[in-house]
Amino acid sequence: MAPLRWAIVSAGTISHDFACAVSTLPAADHQLVAVGARGLENARKFAELHGIPRFYEGYEAIAKDPEVDVVYVGTVNNAHYEVSRMMLEAGKHVLCEKPLCVNRGQARALLDFARERGRFCMEAIWSRFFPSYIHLRERIGRGDLGRIERVEVQFGFPLTHVERVRMKSLGGGTVLDLGVYTIQVAMWAFQAEPVKIEAAGQLNDEGVDVGITAKLHFPQGGVANIRTSAIDKLPNTAVIIGTKGSITLHDFWCPTELTDVDGTVRSYPLPTPKVECILQNSVGLRYEAEETRRRILAGELESPSVSHQDSLAIAGVQDAIRKQIGVEMPEDYIYKS
Repeated sequence: MAPLRWAIVSAGTISHDFACAVSTLPAADHQLVAVGARGLENARKFAELHGIPRFYEGYEAIAKDPEVDVVYVGTVNNAHYEVSRMMLEAGKHVLCEKPLCVNRGQARALLDFARERGRFCMEAIWSRFFPSYIHLRERIGRGDLGRIERVEVQFGFPLTHVERVRMKSLGGGTVLDLGVYTIQVAMWAFQAEPVKIEAAGQLNDEGVDVGITAKLHFPQGGVANIRTSAIDKLPNTAVIIGTKGSITLHDFWCPTELTDVDGTVRSYPLPTPKVECILQNSVGLRYEAEETRRRILAGELESPSVSHQDSLAIAGVQDAIRKQIGVEMPEDYIYKS
């Protein structure tokens, strides 16, 4: 079986870490063949560092490259739709960083287009492919936690200096940047979509949120209490509580450790990449790359772990939270849910 040939769009931090992560996978299965960035020099340096044979200024050349099978989209949030659609239109499969799009209407338009083109498209919610998440779901599926009653999850770092978080023009705010993680882990635990959402938030001068608290109500009375912050460092754990016990995911968005229902701490160490990652546990991006390969080889258009419906549901929760706290994006007037 020929290796899956990857191109990377943008040469920023998360793209760097994705390239590092892919380098830990067998070369017989995955190859990085091209990178595109807004500046040619940035693309050249990125390609040189990661041993990528071709580099381009801009993204159109990636779409036109006949030797690219799948594109990892690591641009700022409000460029996800346009870049991903360009790649799908050119016949490429797409793994797009979270949030998939700025709102549910835009996400639905993109996923519908992917299906029309017959191409795999997945929101890169890498958390769900970590062994810790798989273990959690297995425990829940066996009934080891009993009925899930509550999820407590907090996610926060001092990020007010980071442009992609603080600027509305880049699709900023913690609901889109951090909230996706808290929402998805709640849905992963309950295996359902919330039926009611209550939210409050704090906005910056640009009109985007620098922190939110929300209560997600699930069928049969389950509740998820979520909090995000771009001001404070929070515990960054997710505690899944059932009638028989609980499991805690430590560093829940990229957990290499969990405290199991019996109190045992389970560890899932990551390999060491050839080039050092920048962000915490980013070698774990390898798991979503391997899932992408599995699904493409199977001829599937989505992953059951981050299905199209999952992405639409998460986007819908984000839309509801933003509406309640008064955060509007230009896309909200163009793409209706």
